[in-house]
Amino acid sequence: MTKRFPPAPAIGTPMLATRPSAEARQLLARRRSAGKHFISEPGPTPDALDELLEIAARVPDHRKLTPWRFIVFEGDARADFGQELARIRGEALEDAESQDLMEAAGLFLRAPTVVAVISSPKEDGRTPIWEQELSAGAVCYNLLLAANASGWAGAWLSEWPAFDKQVAEALGLTGKERVAGFIYLGTSKIDPPERGRACMADIVTRWSR
Repeated sequence: MTKRFPPAPAIGTPMLATRPSAEARQLLARRRSAGKHFISEPGPTPDALDELLEIAARVPDHRKLTPWRFIVFEGDARADFGQELARIRGEALEDAESQDLMEAAGLFLRAPTVVAVISSPKEDGRTPIWEQELSAGAVCYNLLLAANASGWAGAWLSEWPAFDKQVAEALGLTGKERVAGFIYLGTSKIDPPERGRACMADIVTRWSR
C-alpha cells in the first residue's frame, strides 16, 4: 500500500512549531461533511483505514493518557451489528414497527466503513475527565480531516445508539466509557452544498477589565 502520510518521527525528534501550508488552510476553510444518506462504496481499505486512525490519534492529549479508542465496523460486521441494533430497538420500543427495526438494522450500512470513537477517560487523579473527553472529540474531527485530505467523504454522527445503555454493552464499553461519535467513511455520491455557518459577531468577545 502506498502511504498517504509520512511516518511519525522518532520520539524526541525536534519538531517544527508551525507548518504554514496554503493547502491545509484551504482544507480547513472548505471542509464539508457528507450527508449520511449520500456515502457509498468504495471506502478505505483496512490498511488505508489503519493509517487514518494513526493520524487521527495525533491530537492534544494531556499527560499522554490516550483517553480514547476505536471500534471498526467493516464488511459483514456492519450488518451483524445492525441486527443487534434492531434487537435492542425492538426491546426498547413496545410499539416498534417493522420500519423502526429496518432503520435500526440499516444504520451502519449507510457507509462502507464506520468507526466508533470511544471516549475512554483514565482516572489518574490529576487530569479532569472533561479535558479527556474533549481530546476524544478532537480525535473525531481529526479523523474527518485525515479522511478528507485522503479523498474520502465522512460524517460524524451520534444518533440514539451513542446514548443507549444496551448498545454500550454490545460495544463492550466499561466504566466511564461512552461513544464520542460514529464516523462514517466512504465516497460521496454528491457534492454537498455549503451550509449556514455561525455569525462570528455573535460568538466572539474580547475580554478586558
